[in-house]
Amino acid sequence: MKPIRNSAKALIVDNNKVLAIKLRDKVGFWYTLPGGGQDPGETLVETLKRECFEEIGAEVEIRELRFIREYIGGYHEFAETDGDVHAIEFMFECRLADGAEPGSGIEPDPGQLGVEWLEISRLDKYRLYPLALRPLIGRYGERDAPIYLGDVN
Repeated sequence: MKPIRNSAKALIVDNNKVLAIKLRDKVGFWYTLPGGGQDPGETLVETLKRECFEEIGAEVEIRELRFIREYIGGYHEFAETDGDVHAIEFMFECRLADGAEPGSGIEPDPGQLGVEWLEISRLDKYRLYPLALRPLIGRYGERDAPIYLGDVN
């Protein structure tokens, strides 16, 4: 098993839409929040800024930590490819920096097709991972403390 890896993700909400990375697999399109793995010596804030620039080509302003997700790949639908993955994801409320327009970044994720704004009222129609996050995104401002989601996919 690989060591546990920290990851920082950006929850960017604007006009009742959330910004997501768009990918495709054999089932169809799926989405995830921008962000990625923390490198040794980086803070989570540095990680998130770097990953957002790489994936969406935009600078972000990082605000509150909203959700924490543990992911043990061997327990979920992607066990065939992620079976040895154990990650802790820290999801921060973010906003795009003034004048920033998200698009293709300088170093997109493998398989990344682009970015898309997903309507929050229709998140149940999208394969946005983690799936457990979909009903919470529209309500994330209702709590002051971060929510630990547990080991979910």
